[in-house]
Amino acid sequence: MSDALDKLFKRRSEARLGGGEARIEKLHSQGRMTARERIDTLLDPNSFEEFDMFKTHRCHDFGMEEKIFPGDGVVTGYGTIDGRLVYVYAQDPTVLGGSLSETIAEKVCKVMDLAVKNGAPIIGLNDSGGARIQEGIESLAGYSDIFLRNVMASGVIPQISAVFGPCAGGAVYSPALTDFVAMVKNNSYMFLTGPKVVKSVTHEDVTVEELGGATMHSSRSGVCDYAADSGADCVGYVKKLLSYLPQNNVETPPRLATQDTADRRAEELNAIIPDNPAEAYDMKNVILASIDDRNFFEIKQDFAPNLIIGFARYDGRSVGIVANQPMHLSGVLDIDSSVKGARFVRFCDCFNIPVVTFVDVPGFLPGTAQEYGGVIRNGAKMLYAYAEATVPKITVITRKAYGGAYCVMSSKHLRGDINYAWPEAEIAVMGAKGAVGVLYGRESRGQEDPAAFLAEKEAAYQKKVANPYVAAQRGYVDDIIEPARTRFRIVKALGMLQNKSDSNPMKKHGNIPL
Repeated sequence: MSDALDKLFKRRSEARLGGGEARIEKLHSQGRMTARERIDTLLDPNSFEEFDMFKTHRCHDFGMEEKIFPGDGVVTGYGTIDGRLVYVYAQDPTVLGGSLSETIAEKVCKVMDLAVKNGAPIIGLNDSGGARIQEGIESLAGYSDIFLRNVMASGVIPQISAVFGPCAGGAVYSPALTDFVAMVKNNSYMFLTGPKVVKSVTHEDVTVEELGGATMHSSRSGVCDYAADSGADCVGYVKKLLSYLPQNNVETPPRLATQDTADRRAEELNAIIPDNPAEAYDMKNVILASIDDRNFFEIKQDFAPNLIIGFARYDGRSVGIVANQPMHLSGVLDIDSSVKGARFVRFCDCFNIPVVTFVDVPGFLPGTAQEYGGVIRNGAKMLYAYAEATVPKITVITRKAYGGAYCVMSSKHLRGDINYAWPEAEIAVMGAKGAVGVLYGRESRGQEDPAAFLAEKEAAYQKKVANPYVAAQRGYVDDIIEPARTRFRIVKALGMLQNKSDSNPMKKHGNIPL
């Protein structure tokens, strides 16, 4: 028995070295962690249980029979984060660049299947050169097997991807299919075709970072939800994100104790709306003043900043927050912000997370670029997401809610459960100035003083239509509230809605305007 144990321990030690000490040292010299170091940083101490440590590839072509490494380029298993079960796989760049083989795909699929069966999140730590060219179709088949599981797990368990190094070609689709993607600045990148191929086909000169770096994807493409400053920062982001999420689609998120009292007033909100309706204010200050402990976990902060999304808590309950940001483009909705908001609302709906919406929206962004780009189709995604969602939906109109954007932003007509408005809220087809121009523009030209005539009509329109009381009279707004009491009213509403039950018509699935 002693000899057998010695052999086991020796083989375990060899497997833990991955591609060998030299490659590990090279990785460390680049400021990067190994696959196992990333897992150890992510999981609770001593909680990791590994699978398939001794699994090796089956390729015997192109000299691969001489390149056998136990574990074959990915570390898989399960453990806990803050005591909660999670499944994890981490690609090992020290083994053949972390390239995907048939056996690596089998290892990843095994933990993905277990995650779904046991109702626990799956976390992928990506650092791979892509498909293993020596294996050809087996590698492509392996990717497809993983993609299928990503799709089947969608809306069943949370799926999170963290990209620490290269992620190119077919490898990008698995992270893209997951719920959240974090990347590391200046270390990780994602693209379908590299700079050399781009140069040969389109004649564009572009660097790896410009083409697919974390900064680009977090600000321009929207593929990345967070661009981390380091590998440790990326892991920390994943851990904090999980704290707001349930284990699966039949559970609710964990409720955490807080010393922030439910009836705390936020007096600053009574004075936050500027006297000038064209003047901006920071909606994040509204959010921070109302949530538990001013602790807001923002998602996609650098992408489409005219819409804010993220997680927070009210009286310990996890919620998703969607809010227009007047500080950027006056808070208008456009293509990017609509897609950003729609995907987030749908995620919250999948996982029983109530949605709180703060509204100050003057409408949709006009222009040929938006119309040619499909703002109608993309704006409809936001509308679809809110209408489809059956989780508790609470809406607070802080100032403007104009036109179709009023409808889209979780209005009562899209099954909003509780809709509040602040006293200065303006709810109308358009602003008073624009409306009066349409209604009285021609008539004003025959007046002795057209400007005075229009000003008088504008004041009358403002008084009659562009205020919250008309909507309240019809029940489209449930109450007009004091801004300082916003936190208390949301907390009470969430408590009232905690056992809400709603459903959609029986169908295979809807046809969202993709």
